[in-house]
Amino acid sequence: MRLKISLLKEPKHQELVSCVGWTNAEELYSCSDDHQIVRWNLLTSETSQIVKLSDDIYPIDLHWFPKSLGTRKQTQAESFVLTSSDGKFHLISKLGRVEKSVEAHCGAVLAGRWNYEGTALVTVGEDGQVKIWSKTGMLRSTLAQQGIPVYSVAWDPDSEKVLYTAGKQLIIKPLQPNAKVLQWKAHDGIILKVDWNSVNDLILSAGEDCKYKVWDSYGRLLYNSQPHEHPITSVAWAPDGELFAVGSFHTLRLCDKTGVS
Repeated sequence: MRLKISLLKEPKHQELVSCVGWTNAEELYSCSDDHQIVRWNLLTSETSQIVKLSDDIYPIDLHWFPKSLGTRKQTQAESFVLTSSDGKFHLISKLGRVEKSVEAHCGAVLAGRWNYEGTALVTVGEDGQVKIWSKTGMLRSTLAQQGIPVYSVAWDPDSEKVLYTAGKQLIIKPLQPNAKVLQWKAHDGIILKVDWNSVNDLILSAGEDCKYKVWDSYGRLLYNSQPHEHPITSVAWAPDGELFAVGSFHTLRLCDKTGVS
């Protein structure tokens, strides 16, 4: 398996692209500091602007609502959550309609993730809070309050626990009150990104120490990469848990689940 890379002569966005999300294997949405949301079709190479957001919305993270719940058939997701630097998250339809905007955090909302059932949304922010919301955007609980920004968050495969970053630490906190919290030092620099795969139950983490790591759900280290030249800013599992991608400055790396590039 190799990465297939192509470059456009004319960029479709005028500013930094901050987040992307797949709807299916052939279609991708991208958001940018130019306030545009653009749809890309990889089969036809066509692009179209879905919506021009208001000038005060600077996107940070995008996550599609879970698709085809309860069926194996691959269908398209119909809506997504978009987090932004103004402390809000926005529920947006596939056609670009902003269904709802919610004041969520003091400072930027750094990440938002639907659980696997689509019954809850977790957001984290610069204010150090981890919040759980209903699918319609009503606040259910503030799960945690850190003194430092929380950069990334992920659900466990059963949607009963939340994994989030806290400086150099990773924390797994169950939704049930008084349940045991798992916390460990995972990196020698601030952790910037995490992902938790629902098939293999393995956790990815990446940080400013220029390393990416693979963990089991008990916090045991399974793979520790060599230091890269630059901080690792992004990691993401393929849905089937066989591969994952690692992003850094001018670098994109494809690895198998054991961590080997």
